[in-house]
Amino acid sequence: MQGASAIEHILREFAAKPVRIFVVWESVLPTDWSPPSTSTLGGISDRRASQYWDRHRLVSHLMGDHNRHSIVWDHIAVYPPEVTWKNVPPPEALYQGGPVVKVAGQARAAVSQALKATSVS
Repeated sequence: MQGASAIEHILREFAAKPVRIFVVWESVLPTDWSPPSTSTLGGISDRRASQYWDRHRLVSHLMGDHNRHSIVWDHIAVYPPEVTWKNVPPPEALYQGGPVVKVAGQARAAVSQALKATSVS
């Protein structure tokens, strides 16, 4: 839940900005046998966040998960506003890393960079 808290802080910092967050909860740990609870989902309450349950780790597989040792989780990727995922592999991110709580500063800087580039265009 520390990653969710870090995401919530980033969203608050960019409260008036056109930022969208996609949170993908996935089955990684042996206790992850069901979708996140309402309480867990409430950890990210900002309306700009959309949250999904990915039981079979499809997004992780798209991002390079090949086995239990390469699972992509507790990860953040920042994309420019005009980017959409159409193909495999996913488009190149401005920034990506994890665990989320440890890289929140770099992610925040990438979001700021993306917003500046958008306002200049």
